[in-house]
Amino acid sequence: MSVLELRDSQDCRYEAVGLGEVMLRLDPGDFRVRTARSFTAWEGGGEYNVVRGLSRVFGLPAAVLSSFVDDEVGRLIEGFILAGGVDNRWIHWAKSDGVGRNAYNGLNFTERGFGVRGAKGVSYRGQTAISQVRPQDFDLDELFGRQGVRWLHTGGIFAALSEQSAETALAVMKAAKANGTRISYDLNYRPSLWSSIGGQDRAREVNRELAKYVDVMIGNEEDFTAALGFEVEGVDENLTTLPIEGFRNMINQVAQEFPNFSVIGTTLRTVHSASNNDWGAVAWSRETGLVQATHRVGLEIMDRVGGGDSFASGLVYGLLTGQGLQQAVELGAAHGALAMTTPGDTSMVTGAEVAKLAGGGSARVDR
Repeated sequence: MSVLELRDSQDCRYEAVGLGEVMLRLDPGDFRVRTARSFTAWEGGGEYNVVRGLSRVFGLPAAVLSSFVDDEVGRLIEGFILAGGVDNRWIHWAKSDGVGRNAYNGLNFTERGFGVRGAKGVSYRGQTAISQVRPQDFDLDELFGRQGVRWLHTGGIFAALSEQSAETALAVMKAAKANGTRISYDLNYRPSLWSSIGGQDRAREVNRELAKYVDVMIGNEEDFTAALGFEVEGVDENLTTLPIEGFRNMINQVAQEFPNFSVIGTTLRTVHSASNNDWGAVAWSRETGLVQATHRVGLEIMDRVGGGDSFASGLVYGLLTGQGLQQAVELGAAHGALAMTTPGDTSMVTGAEVAKLAGGGSARVDR
């Protein structure tokens, strides 16, 4: 049973569009950033990763709204985007001044972590082209009106890049909503991004305003408390037990204050070490109430970055294809689990592998 009414696919060029920053991720592999002498390059970004999964893993037509400086690094990132099957025609290109004084392309050095050593990221994104992009830099009438988009995904990372980013997010979400596009939003609270533009108070102000236009809200317990100001009661502070009742109480509060939320989804993670987590998810809709995905205890992890984005991607895919909330949250949890078994922000698995794991499949060898 479909949880959401959606625009007809025949009327839309794109199933999904992502609004956000795409950075060049530089991965030191088995080394640390401070000791590496070579890096593997990937692309990644909280909002982009979701639509990239919808495109490459699940085979849906997708595009990205982003901005890059028109230089060699910008074109390198564009190449990764094209390899992910994501349409690049809505990218805004900023003129290069040759030294990055006015704007530059974002860099993200990320080491994966192992055992007792957690993953660590060092990013350079303070004056990136996307942080300065304005609504008029995109032809929103053409995209959402004449071309047609069934689903827009964006989130709190993009909104936190600058004051301009928050304004752009609001304008794009309004344009999407006016044309019948469904909107998902991942709160993705990052204290470091908000510290210089008003801190947690500003994060709550921005996110609560944007939340008025959201159909599917995604986040973990910290996101809902820090970015929206809700309290989670009955949750073990170390998350050593499955906090299902705490989330049920929180979701009831959230749904009451934001009646426009048709679906609320959240991951459940208990961190035993950087390479061993308990992993699961819950989702809620007004029709079904709270449903829970298979909880995977002791999940072995190669690279946890992007696991939450892949959860969002699987959840959105299930909702876009009318598979019902229980199946949608199973697909999200399975996709997130599988994405964390490979390096890089983006998923390297197939839709068939996600469906197999979501349906109870094992890690036995396929021959």
